[in-house]
Amino acid sequence: MNSLITPTDIPGVFVLTPRVFGDSRGFFLETYQRLRYGDAGVDVEFVQDNHSRSSRGVLRGLHYQLRNPQAKLIYVARGEVLDVAVDIRRGSPTFGRCVTCHLSDNNHRQIYVPTGFAHGFCVLSEQADVIYKCTDFYAPDDEYGVLWSDPALAISWPTQIEPMLSAKDAALRPLRDIPPEHLPLFR
Repeated sequence: MNSLITPTDIPGVFVLTPRVFGDSRGFFLETYQRLRYGDAGVDVEFVQDNHSRSSRGVLRGLHYQLRNPQAKLIYVARGEVLDVAVDIRRGSPTFGRCVTCHLSDNNHRQIYVPTGFAHGFCVLSEQADVIYKCTDFYAPDDEYGVLWSDPALAISWPTQIEPMLSAKDAALRPLRDIPPEHLPLFR
């Protein structure tokens, strides 16, 4: 594959840096190519693409779906975010641990987040366009989440930015307060 694959501390979550072809006119890169990404370990079927635009300080997450779990391939088309994936799989040896990654339109990195993880991001630039592929459809009746500021997760969110949250995200609970039946199982 013409991308650099960087494993993370949690098996199954990894960062991809696509090969960028640039010259005086700009650049070109493939944000996804099924055969090459499959060879790299992203061997899933994506069924939905999402595009989110947010302003500096917006924090979205930490979200997941339980009955319709979504693996995600995330990248930033404009701006910069701190992206976070939290292992919430009951019985996982890395339960409660997280991976953080800076994604930007300058570094072109992508992060692959498998099912069984809560996902979120905080915008570090004036605006950011976050694009992500999902392996299942959005199901509004299957929305769950973990409180972004759960102290047990010890996420190093940017301290220079006061996060802007939706009312729904502000009302989420810490991981320890989520009933076990509302968490995915480690397989």
